[in-house]
Amino acid sequence: MLYFGWSWVGILLEDNDYGQLGSQSLKKELLKSGVCIAFSETIPVRYSKWKILWIIDVIKKSSADIIIVVSTESNFIPLMEELSVQNITGKVWLAYHSWSDTPNVSKKQYVRSFMGTVGIGFHNRLIHGFQSFLLNIHPAAAVNNIFIKIFWEEAFGCKWPSFLSTNTSTLEKNGIVCTGDEKLEQSFQLFFTERNIRSTYYTYTAIYSAAHALHDLLTCKAGNGPFSNRTCANFQDIHPWQMFYYLRNVHFKISFGEGIFFDVNGDPPALSDIINWQLSDGGTLQYVIIGVLNSSASLGERVKLTEEVVWNEGFQKTPRSVCSESCLPGYHKSVRQGEPICCFDCIPCSKGEIANQTDSVECFKCGRDYWSNERQDTCLSKPIEFLSYEEPLGITLATLSISFSFITAWILVIFSIYRGTAIVKANNLELSYVLLSGLILCFLCTLAFIGYPGRTSCLLRQTAFGIIFALCVSCVLAKTITVIVAFNATKPDSKLRKWVGSKLPVSVILTCSLLQVMICTAWLLLSPPYPDENTSAKTGTKIIECNEGSSIAFWCMLGYVGVLASISFIVAFLARNLPDSFNETKFITFSMLVFVSVWLSFVPAYLSTRGKYMAAVEIFAILSSSAGLLACIFFPKCYIVLLRPEMNTKEYLMGKSKQT
Repeated sequence: MLYFGWSWVGILLEDNDYGQLGSQSLKKELLKSGVCIAFSETIPVRYSKWKILWIIDVIKKSSADIIIVVSTESNFIPLMEELSVQNITGKVWLAYHSWSDTPNVSKKQYVRSFMGTVGIGFHNRLIHGFQSFLLNIHPAAAVNNIFIKIFWEEAFGCKWPSFLSTNTSTLEKNGIVCTGDEKLEQSFQLFFTERNIRSTYYTYTAIYSAAHALHDLLTCKAGNGPFSNRTCANFQDIHPWQMFYYLRNVHFKISFGEGIFFDVNGDPPALSDIINWQLSDGGTLQYVIIGVLNSSASLGERVKLTEEVVWNEGFQKTPRSVCSESCLPGYHKSVRQGEPICCFDCIPCSKGEIANQTDSVECFKCGRDYWSNERQDTCLSKPIEFLSYEEPLGITLATLSISFSFITAWILVIFSIYRGTAIVKANNLELSYVLLSGLILCFLCTLAFIGYPGRTSCLLRQTAFGIIFALCVSCVLAKTITVIVAFNATKPDSKLRKWVGSKLPVSVILTCSLLQVMICTAWLLLSPPYPDENTSAKTGTKIIECNEGSSIAFWCMLGYVGVLASISFIVAFLARNLPDSFNETKFITFSMLVFVSVWLSFVPAYLSTRGKYMAAVEIFAILSSSAGLLACIFFPKCYIVLLRPEMNTKEYLMGKSKQT
């Protein structure tokens, strides 16, 4: 059964000691080998139509295609007849030696149902000289051998005249009279079938085993015996246990070269013929020896088939008999509740787990840096993810960053060239220089977010961004305050005149920036950012990212920038009603509105992304907010400087020019 891969079988056993005891040992071995029993039914010793029909119904409903029959031929024949009548096909019957080659079942009516039966028979060896010995047997040559006459009667179907009955005519009426002139050559092939010779072979080996045991007992030398005090058995009084000792230890080869010995349980090596029921030319079943079963051979050599097996007509190839098909790699077995272990469902492994063998009982989790492939039968190294300069997203963001920094630098050059013009002077040239320089750094600091995260880049990216942004927003706040102070200082008796000049904006910038520097310094000293491998954020991917170290410090840094931006927006908004000819707060209000909107939308977007897209979201927020400041504050001035020089006059700014 293991040779053919059958793991789902039914058992029929006759209802007596032979069937019960035989099936018990069979079931034990089957379960030990991982074979499951689909059903087990008893064949009645006394004929029972109801029981026969019940068994047939069980066979019909069962998915097991292999059925083992532990029964003698006489008790199994009624079931065979009913199976043939109902034309039950598509089953492979495994026959015990008790009916595997009996002539009583080789009938035409059994062909459709039982062709392809595989059975085990006693090993057949034709003993050298045995045929010649049999042909020379004659009652006259062995007068004192009572078995010869019995054999003669069995061979020729005749009866010897008994010395108690001298009336030969009466004997002739009741049957054929043995005369002694019968010829064994004529009935040899009919009587000495393979089935009969099998028994002879085993008798032959049994007698030789006893003979070798007795020989070893008789040749024992005193002082070298196997019994107490190294004694031998007494030849005149041999005890059975002494004979048994020698019998258990015999090891010899018979004339065929086969070794004969007994194991620790007293069993000889099982050597059996494998018999296949095939269709003969006459339309009946014939028994063909197709191989040998040798239990003393190595595990892979125990079954040797010399001929191809002929199966029942329901099978085009070697049948499969399993309750459930094997689970492929990538799946594991889940035993169905209340059913044998051979009945199971194949459940795919969970993500990150594999099963690399057929019929795996469980799936195995891949290591921290590994992930399962699509078939889930191999662990592969997790792909590394980070925002790279070599991918389109990284290239696009880096290009935008450099482009905006060049635009900002170009505006700085324009302001330097036209620093003597009215509009450049009116907008606090020094603050504009600082703000433009800060914006250049803002655009360039995004490059630290692109590429493989290292220790230095992780330390600098957030802290540099926070300090530079605080500087830029401080400059915007300083510009707003400067505009308000400058306008109100022109009023008579204004107390703000003492704040006109560079002290106020410098104080605002230094104070606001210094607070951010303190936050970032504390962050770096207490819990600095560091490069980290995140394997849990994204399924099947190893994200190389900068761990912020302290999320509280990160949000404090970001929150501080937000507070500065909010203050700048509020101050600029409150000053929006200043005269248009001298009003820059309108543009600052728009710039801060863009800035705050960008960073308010950044927070949920940042929290909902992972990996390289988290870095991309922050880069986009930095670029868009910085570009908003640049566009709202400096583009209108550049427009006037480059394209509307007539507006770039002191008179126009003081409201004396009425140009639109």
